[in-house]
Amino acid sequence: MRKLVPIFVFMVLMSSIGYAQRSPVTQNYRKFDRKLVHFGFMLGVNTSDFSVQYKPNMLNDYNVYSISNKSQPGFQLGIISSLKLGTPLLRLRFIPSLSFQERVLNYTFLSEDQDKDFDTYEERVGSTNLDFPLLLKFRTARYNNFAAYIIGGAQYTLDLQSKEKSAQKYGDPFIKIYRDDFQAQIGAGADFFLPFFKFGIEIKLSHGIKNALIQDNTRLSNPVNALYNRVWWISLTFEG
Repeated sequence: MRKLVPIFVFMVLMSSIGYAQRSPVTQNYRKFDRKLVHFGFMLGVNTSDFSVQYKPNMLNDYNVYSISNKSQPGFQLGIISSLKLGTPLLRLRFIPSLSFQERVLNYTFLSEDQDKDFDTYEERVGSTNLDFPLLLKFRTARYNNFAAYIIGGAQYTLDLQSKEKSAQKYGDPFIKIYRDDFQAQIGAGADFFLPFFKFGIEIKLSHGIKNALIQDNTRLSNPVNALYNRVWWISLTFEG
């Protein structure tokens, strides 16, 4: 996803340059900015992983040589509610969403087998989330049928797939994370005003505010001090 960020920024810049080079045209959907409340829907893709804090001396204490963190693709869809805060340039947005995410942790342990040095283990953590972001959107003034914006706020996430209360299998352990999470969000995007609705494309970064790891003293959780959920989102929005 990080490789897609420069591409996204380039697309937005090229779009704005293209609009700027045109002579003024008739503005589409003029009444959009006069409405107090707007509704719509959002769909998109994401990549999610963990921001990991390791315990010191995990090699000596837990025979863990390394832990690598690998992001995985997912997708999301949501319903948009947007409230104008006095001016069309500032809006409060609430976008309850359903998202599907997966994160991968790859462990390298010192091997107890004398014929090899290391053992590897892959741990996959899947989530089906209900996300409730509350965001402030600050938009530029329209130029013809184009505007750019930044967005920021926070969201509460409820993991419907959480194993928080599942019995641990110490012979075959798994990473347990909390069902509830709070994340900060920041992003940017562009709006395109069409004749009958507004289309937008945006990119956001979410990062957990609290430690999501349940420390239950297994060989997987012991070498980890904290896990924070981290998600990159690319979304398409449609508002009427």
